[in-house]
Amino acid sequence: MTENKKICENTLMVSVEHVGLVRHDREGKETTILTDISFNARQGEITAIVGPSGGGKSSLIRLINRLEDPTTGRIILDQEDIMRLDPLLLRQRIAMVLQKPFMFEGTVLDNLRRPFLLRNEPLPADGSPEVRRVLELVSLSPDILGREARTLSLGEQQRVNLGRALITGPQVLLLDEPTSALDRPTGDRLALTIRDICELQGVSVILVTHDLRLAGKTADYLVYLEGGRIRETGHPDGLLNNPNSVELRRFLADPGENEGEHHA
Repeated sequence: MTENKKICENTLMVSVEHVGLVRHDREGKETTILTDISFNARQGEITAIVGPSGGGKSSLIRLINRLEDPTTGRIILDQEDIMRLDPLLLRQRIAMVLQKPFMFEGTVLDNLRRPFLLRNEPLPADGSPEVRRVLELVSLSPDILGREARTLSLGEQQRVNLGRALITGPQVLLLDEPTSALDRPTGDRLALTIRDICELQGVSVILVTHDLRLAGKTADYLVYLEGGRIRETGHPDGLLNNPNSVELRRFLADPGENEGEHHA
C-alpha cells in the first residue's frame, strides 16, 4: 500500500450523523423513511449501502447532495455541514450518477462538456487534459468523442455518465445501482473501473446496490439498510460471511432479494 493510499484511508470525507427523514402525503400523513442513520465515508474508499427494495437506500444518497433535506440529524462534507452550502456548489463537490444512464442530445464530447456549459465556463477541447484524463479513467477511447451519445451501448453510456460526473473533479461520487441495467460481464468491468477511479483519484465513493456480489468485490466498507434503519455495518467479508443481525441473515438467505433489478 502506498503512502498516498494510507493518507486517503485516514481522511474522513462524508459523515452522516443521526439522520432521519419523514415525508408527508397530500393529506399530511407522515411516513418515516429513515431513522437515526449514522456512518462515515472516507477518501479513497468505496462505501456500499445494501439492502432490500424499499429500504431507503436511494432516499439516503439523495440527502447527501441535497436533492432532499433530512428531517433530523446532519451530513458533514469535509468538516462542513452541507446545509450551509449552496446546493449548486455542493453538487460540484458531490456528483451523482443515477441508475439509468441519461445522455443529452449530441456527441459524447457534447455530453462531457455539459457541466462546463451549465456553469458558463469555457468548454474543453477534445484533446484537452480534462477530456483525456476522464476518458482514461472510465476506459473509453478518444475515438468515441464524435459518436452520437444516444447510439452507444448501455455499458458505454454508463461510462460516459461516470466521465461527465468526474470531469470537474468532485470530492464524492454517489452511485445509485450503477450496474443494474447491465449484463454481468459489462457490470463487472464497470465495477473495476469504479475501483480504479476511487484509488487513482482519491474520490470517496458511496455506492447504493442490491447486488451483494458487486458490494463484496468492490467495497471497503458495507452498510446494511433495511426498513429505513442501519442493521449492521463493517467490512464486506465479515458481514457477508458472518452476519450478526437477523435481518442480514434473512437477506443473504433469499436470492430473490439480492439478485436482479430492485429499486429503493
